Amino acid sequence: MRQSTRVLVLGIGNLLWADEGFGVRAVEALNRDYAFPDNVRLLDGGTQGLYLLDHITSTDILVVFDAVDYGLPPATLKLAENKDVPQFLGAKKMSLHQTGFQEVLATADLLGKLPEHLFLIGVQPVELEDYGGSLRDEVKAQIPAAIDHALAYLARFGIDAQRRETPLPEAETIACERMVLSRYEDERPDEDDACRVGDDRVLAMAATRVAAEREGQR
Repeated sequence: MRQSTRVLVLGIGNLLWADEGFGVRAVEALNRDYAFPDNVRLLDGGTQGLYLLDHITSTDILVVFDAVDYGLPPATLKLAENKDVPQFLGAKKMSLHQTGFQEVLATADLLGKLPEHLFLIGVQPVELEDYGGSLRDEVKAQIPAAIDHALAYLARFGIDAQRRETPLPEAETIACERMVLSRYEDERPDEDDACRVGDDRVLAMAATRVAAEREGQR
């Protein structure tokens, strides 16, 4: 691999919706346990969508961690490479961040700046409808295997990660310090104090609006 080869390892997803946060948690763990050469960047892409375009178009090798609904048994890992990556991301969209990221890849392709090599490490979510929830144990347990897949893929290009003798402190994160896993889980309000699926008042307003729109279309 040339020293000028640009590599991006990206975690995408929404930490606030349980297993939707898999991608970000995986890249966090990778950064905590491994050090990389200077031409490799690790990034929490969250739900930024098209704001990631500059990062994607300035990359030669792109590795993505994400939670994707493939209709497989819960917590199953699914790998895709190159032209199969957009196809799998669009298999069954779970949220806006996947639509946004598909648009990023499509735009990069139109610009003639799609990364030469793409690798998606996806997981089938166990639970999504839990606002403020964390990864389910089955999905969390797949993070080490997902990291191994990423390291093995990068090794194919001569990129060798060095395992840190001492993992970085959790607060030394590439993501939001306030959202580090232990703090996010430990400080979650009790279910009696915080709604987990949506505010009934908001849901009722939405239902009323939909009913009014349907009535107006008659």
